[in-house]
Amino acid sequence: MPLYMCNAKKGAISDAAKTKIAADITRIHCEVTDAPPTFVHAFFFEDAPHAPLNGKSAFLFGTIRGGRNDEQKQRIVDEMTRAIHTHTTIPLDEIAAMIADTPASWVMEGGDLLPEPGEEAEWLKAHEAKLAAAG
Repeated sequence: MPLYMCNAKKGAISDAAKTKIAADITRIHCEVTDAPPTFVHAFFFEDAPHAPLNGKSAFLFGTIRGGRNDEQKQRIVDEMTRAIHTHTTIPLDEIAAMIADTPASWVMEGGDLLPEPGEEAEWLKAHEAKLAAAG
């Protein structure tokens, strides 16, 4: 968590572009939210039927931990949309994006419920200690 899923028309995003977009998604999310990169997951699909894309070539849907402000959310949507555009031939007006809040307590990463925003350092320390003790 966060989880970003990009569904596009078949062939609209090359494998090389997917790698670059995934790196940008991780960088953008971490810059905007201060979340650690290990929390960020990006997936790409090319199975979009015509209607759900509503005439668009790509749709990015992200779920992020609740607690982010509107300015952060807008920046995430804007910068990630531009990243898709930058690494593909898809015009900006053919890319849709949306993010939704999810309570941290609803998400498990590595066997532990995620921390609230701002509590990542403590969580990572405790999580790494638990993994080390398990062997």
